[in-house]
Amino acid sequence: MCASALGQSAELSSLEAALGYTFARPELLIRALTHRSQAYELAMESPGKAEESEPADNERLEFLGDAVLGLVVAESLYLRHPSWQEGELTRLRAQLVSRRNMAIVAQAIGLGDHLLLGKGEDRSGGRRKSAILANAMEAVIAAMYLDGGKSAGTDGALQPVREFARKHILGQAADELARELRSGAALGDHKSALQEYLQATHAGLPVYLVESESGPDHRKRFHVELRLRDADGEVGESLASGMGRTKKKAEQEAARRTLELLTGRSTTEEPVES
Repeated sequence: MCASALGQSAELSSLEAALGYTFARPELLIRALTHRSQAYELAMESPGKAEESEPADNERLEFLGDAVLGLVVAESLYLRHPSWQEGELTRLRAQLVSRRNMAIVAQAIGLGDHLLLGKGEDRSGGRRKSAILANAMEAVIAAMYLDGGKSAGTDGALQPVREFARKHILGQAADELARELRSGAALGDHKSALQEYLQATHAGLPVYLVESESGPDHRKRFHVELRLRDADGEVGESLASGMGRTKKKAEQEAARRTLELLTGRSTTEEPVES
């Protein structure tokens, strides 16, 4: 075994120790760690080979990992909180699987040190970028799922992910979030709930636009429309609108109606100012 292979093997072993899982097919883990910038550089070095094979980056695994993680977290919350209703479970799941939280988990296990980045991305601080870390974390989760299911069946495939989630995602932080929800501190904050939902579904960013104001100063009424800005910065059509005595209350109402539209669920809590 050459020196570079020995070094890579040692690095993978270190990461596997942090994950609490040893891969039978380490090539899956390598794929999960490969950012598109690195895959592009490799493709430029061997263009003919790249055209004949599956893309070498981790984006397909990221897609699968997002779904697997959502299932495992939903399963755990369903079992741990039997008295909770769908809305409460959805709120907590959205926070736990959000890209922000996935980046935090990735940082906690030192995932950035193991990423395979292109030279330019590495120089620009890619190992510390939240989006890259979150995407890689989801890809690694997918790799664990695929590797664990090679001979164990679907349920066995989920077990490595369950154990990782139990240790790194569903621990004390999840319990604190649950207590916050049950205490009512976070209930009714529709803007936060919408933000969490949009982050979890990668649907875009909310944009609140004041369309009109009416009434005298002591009895103002604000009309706010809510739209979504996509990854390219484009702002779409109005999804919902809200009226209120202040801009914040109008925004809360617009967020509540947007949540109902996107999730198909009725939201009954009174909005609160944020």
